[in-house]
Amino acid sequence: MLNKDLYNMIFKRKSFHIFRNVGNEKINEEEIKDVYEAYEGFSSLNPEIKTKIKIVPNDKVTTKRGQEMCILLYSEKKDGYLQNIGYLGQQLDLYLVSKNIGTLWFGIGKTEEICDGLDYVIMFAVKKVSDPKKYRKDMFKSKRKDVDEIWSGEYLNRVTDIVRFAPSACNSQPWKVVNDGGTLRVYRYKKEGKRGIMPADKVSFYNRIDIGIFMCFMELCMEKEGITYERRLFSDEGKDDTFTLNAEYEIR
Repeated sequence: MLNKDLYNMIFKRKSFHIFRNVGNEKINEEEIKDVYEAYEGFSSLNPEIKTKIKIVPNDKVTTKRGQEMCILLYSEKKDGYLQNIGYLGQQLDLYLVSKNIGTLWFGIGKTEEICDGLDYVIMFAVKKVSDPKKYRKDMFKSKRKDVDEIWSGEYLNRVTDIVRFAPSACNSQPWKVVNDGGTLRVYRYKKEGKRGIMPADKVSFYNRIDIGIFMCFMELCMEKEGITYERRLFSDEGKDDTFTLNAEYEIR
C-alpha cells in the first residue's frame, strides 16, 4: 500500500532542470538519514527485486545542474526492474517534495560509485528549496498530452485527468491506458520518431522506468478516490512494438 500522504505532493512537485535562486538552506544530516529510512518503507512492484539508494556528493557524479548532491538508485537486473525503480523512485520524488527538497530525475548522469553488487540505474539531482514560490503553482498549466491521447474508454474521476502529469524522460509520456469497463490496461507506447534528446538505444530503457512512475501516480490517484483494484504485471523486454502491455488493474 502506498503512503497516501504522497498524493498531495503530486500537485506541488516540479522538475528542477536547473537549481537557481531556490534559497540558501542546506540539506542536513538528519534529513539525509530520514531519506534512507523512508526509502526502506516504500512499496515495491516486486519485493523480490533488491534495490538500494546511495546519497553522494557532486564530485561522485557527472551531473551539473546546481544541485547540492545526488541520490543514486541501484537494482538487481531482473524482469521488471526498470518499472520497479520508476515506481520506487517516484515515491522518493514525492517524499522529497514533502520535505522541501527539489528534485530532478537525471537519466544521462554517470557515476562510478558501486553499491552492494547492485547495478546503477538512474539518479536524482537534489537541492533544498526554501522558497515555496519555486514549486509548481498550477500543475494543470504544465505541458502534457490531452487526455484522449493517453486514455481510451470511460474516464475515472480525478484519476484520468491527473495521471497524465507524471514525469517522464524528455516529457515523452510513453503510456496508454485502455479501460474496458472493468479492467485498466497500461501499455508502454512508442511513437515513431518521438524520443527528444534520448539516444535511440536508450528509449525503451528510460520509458520502462517512466511506466513505473506512471503506475505510482495512477495507484495514488485510485487509492485517493477509494477505488480498489487487483494489479497484474506483464513482462516488457523493451522491444520496439508500438504498444507493450505492462500492467492490468482489475477494478473491484
